Amino acid sequence: MGTNVVFMGWDRPTSGRERTAVTHFQEFLEYLGGLQKAGTIQSFQTVFLNPHGGDLNGFALIQGDSGKLDAMLSSEAWETHMTRAGLELDGFGYLRGVAGDLLMKQMDGYTRAIPA
Repeated sequence: MGTNVVFMGWDRPTSGRERTAVTHFQEFLEYLGGLQKAGTIQSFQTVFLNPHGGDLNGFALIQGDSGKLDAMLSSEAWETHMTRAGLELDGFGYLRGVAGDLLMKQMDGYTRAIPA
């Protein structure tokens, strides 16, 4: 099945804001759990990566219907969480993507667009 996703990645908490970042992370997980329970998103998963010398040390993958994700991304609650995350995390960002059948559909379109 095709899925629209929001990928959020970060490096580490900004120096001096570690405790605030941990508190906000817990609040954000509760927020996502509420969105899932309400049917706004299908699922979410958060991952902390083992130390590896790179600048991506954690990420969240949120899955859902495109229209519902659009509504989430334009909500005041989302904007508040993203503003806080930007102040609390180094290397923070998020973007839209696709997975599953939607990925294959995009790949088919890409393949057809390649000149022969």
